Amino acid sequence: MVVDELGFKASEDDHIVVDGIELYKEEKVVYMLNKPKNVISSASDDRGRRTVVDIVDSEYRIYPMGRLDYDSSGLILLSNDGELMQQLIHPKYEVEKTYEVTIDGIIQEKDIEKLRKGVHIEDYVSAPAKVELKNINHNKYTSFLLVTIHEGRNREIRKMFQTVGFKVIKLHRIKEANLELGNLKSGEYRRLKPYELKQLRNYLNGNDRK
Repeated sequence: MVVDELGFKASEDDHIVVDGIELYKEEKVVYMLNKPKNVISSASDDRGRRTVVDIVDSEYRIYPMGRLDYDSSGLILLSNDGELMQQLIHPKYEVEKTYEVTIDGIIQEKDIEKLRKGVHIEDYVSAPAKVELKNINHNKYTSFLLVTIHEGRNREIRKMFQTVGFKVIKLHRIKEANLELGNLKSGEYRRLKPYELKQLRNYLNGNDRK
């Protein structure tokens, strides 16, 4: 098939030849990284700080799929698949992310209920969150919770807890969409397997929501 019109879109399976030379189609890859604290969720940093791309040794030009705060740790995905990235970060897909949250203080059920319903943060109200109290340490005067949200605005969880009177002292993401961090240690990463990518696409298409 010869194409002579501007704006024609090729499919994933098309082989494109220009002047007798087949164009190289880069393989799509996705990596899962357990981001340490004090690392930037960016491809580069004008202040010279270490980035997630610095950690992942890849032959491909990859970018972080979304963000994780500088002072937070845990699961972040990196890829060269722009289409998949847009699906993961676009609000309409409501991709859930689960965090382990340690706060300074003993939280009460009434505060948890506020977080579940949504709280007023600056110029918006946070979407209802799934919040589960896992442990209270009276000696250290801390509370440990699991929090699942799908918005992911800038420092949203920290601001949510601040609204009900608590400071987050540790924030660690353990799950995004249907992908779990598992036993990856801080600073470790791995490439997603084909079946994991298939399951992720099914999740984004609404076929595998739990």
